Amino acid sequence: MSLGYLATVYTHYRGGLDRAHEDACRIAAKLLWSGVMVYSPIAHSHPLAIHGALDPLQVELWYKHNELMMDRCDTLIVALMAGWDKSEGIAHEINYFLHMNKPIYNLDPHSLSMKRRIGFPVAV
Repeated sequence: MSLGYLATVYTHYRGGLDRAHEDACRIAAKLLWSGVMVYSPIAHSHPLAIHGALDPLQVELWYKHNELMMDRCDTLIVALMAGWDKSEGIAHEINYFLHMNKPIYNLDPHSLSMKRRIGFPVAV
């Protein structure tokens, strides 16, 4: 069974970190309901940061954890939420998956339609 890594906006989300977490959870739940198995780093890590007194913006800690999870996932699913194209985290995730030659899909977070992404490394 294939596992997708769900990339969603976090740090600079217009509604703040809690809203970014809520929206990531909604998207991940919709995907799971539709039969797409996903791991969402925001759904997993935000509660750990809040309830475990970790800094949610400590990039080194989260990148280390997320890269381990990206190694284990088969595909990257980029939710095209407001601000996704300005996210340093999503740019890192896209470049990481490109480096591993794993497929990347763009996801409309409302319709859940996905389109295979053909691309080159991105910079923010």
